[in-house]
Amino acid sequence: MEAAKNKSIFSRSVPKLPGKASSSPRKEITAGGAQRNTPATSFDDFQESVSDAWDLGDDEFCVISDVKISKKMAQSTAASVINRHRTQSADHITNNHQSQSIPKNANRSFPGHPHPFLESAQSRKLNEDLQSGKMEKFNTLINSANSSMKELEESSWHGIPPSVRAITWRLLSGYIPINLEKRGPTLKRKREEYWNLVEQYYETRLEETHQDTFRQIHIDIPRMSPLIALFQQSIVQEMFERILYIWAMRHPASGYVQGINDLVTPFFVVFLQEIIPPGSDLDTHDVSKLSDEDRNSIEADSFWCLSKLLDGIQDNYTFAQPGIQNRVRQLKELIERVDVELHQHLVRHEVDYLQFSFRWMNNLLMRELPLLCTVRLWDTCLAQSHGFADFHLYTCAAFLLKWRNPLLRQTDFQGLMMMLQNLPTQSWSDEEIGEVVAEAYQLHYMFSSAPNHLQGSVNKP
Repeated sequence: MEAAKNKSIFSRSVPKLPGKASSSPRKEITAGGAQRNTPATSFDDFQESVSDAWDLGDDEFCVISDVKISKKMAQSTAASVINRHRTQSADHITNNHQSQSIPKNANRSFPGHPHPFLESAQSRKLNEDLQSGKMEKFNTLINSANSSMKELEESSWHGIPPSVRAITWRLLSGYIPINLEKRGPTLKRKREEYWNLVEQYYETRLEETHQDTFRQIHIDIPRMSPLIALFQQSIVQEMFERILYIWAMRHPASGYVQGINDLVTPFFVVFLQEIIPPGSDLDTHDVSKLSDEDRNSIEADSFWCLSKLLDGIQDNYTFAQPGIQNRVRQLKELIERVDVELHQHLVRHEVDYLQFSFRWMNNLLMRELPLLCTVRLWDTCLAQSHGFADFHLYTCAAFLLKWRNPLLRQTDFQGLMMMLQNLPTQSWSDEEIGEVVAEAYQLHYMFSSAPNHLQGSVNKP
């Protein structure tokens, strides 16, 4: 219990998590009767090794046409897109401070290590000025009767100030309308509707036909973040049980699938932060001391925003999870096109993309990142069109490419798998997430929005 108190809610859990593919080799009998170690790379072996976290079939992947890409054009596009994102994310005040606070010969941070200037007084002043400017802009957008969703999305793409994140997420999710006059009545109606669903469905969890679903939810919830005290509170776990069970009852095509439980967490934390006093310790905040009205609002809002998210990726969780299988194959094809050396290195050492990226798709990278970084990443995904369905593929590609050099230094299957399953992101901040989403935007721009950058043709439906 002491460990739970000391574990930050925004830190990534380091111990082995359910759903990690085993990197241990299996024994194989050779023609001569001897034993040798071979990596478990088949889908059946992988499915067996992660049976505690999801259940899959082994349907065939969809096939994507192979194309060639001009390196020169890709590099040119990458430079222009990343440069545009960097310049758009800072205003005049930020530029002035940057020229004074960061020396030209400053060392860049390495993955897994904090930026050397992150804690400096000048950097804090820069961040305060930037946040002040962003806050003013967000307050104008949120409280204006004439705001457009496009403007809100563009401002949110680079990150949302924490004090307005909850209302912004509700708007970006499509949970409440952008129209200022309609927000209050819509929010009231949807919260009442959720509790009507609880009254209608929740008692059915005791029925024989639904006992297995509820039992699995009941087992999975304590596993989500076992070292974080907030999620071990019985009242919080009961809230999660209701959210997930009601969602499963309303979506019989997929029902509850392990991994969906993780996706409630960012919404819950963001909406809880909106309620509790500023500066409160979120890790250990006693949710039972909140008013019934506040708890009910957090639960209802988390349910509806989760529902909106899953509406766009439900094929990830239907029978055999075809959406995830397709995206894993797409990730393989994409890396093969943009970084042949890394792709061939993985293939040469018999690393199957399914072994490490299935969880990236199933849990939307939540088990790879600290929770604070996940929240920042979701700012962009919610602001990006088809952010969790389409853009997430490119986010995973950018995430993998960020580790290309240390991965290329690994010389065997076990070393590669150990690293891919335990990527050192514990010290990551908004800076690293910003780099990943900028790279993801570049890839998305080249392959989804600008087919002329490809040498060849891709027949799209």
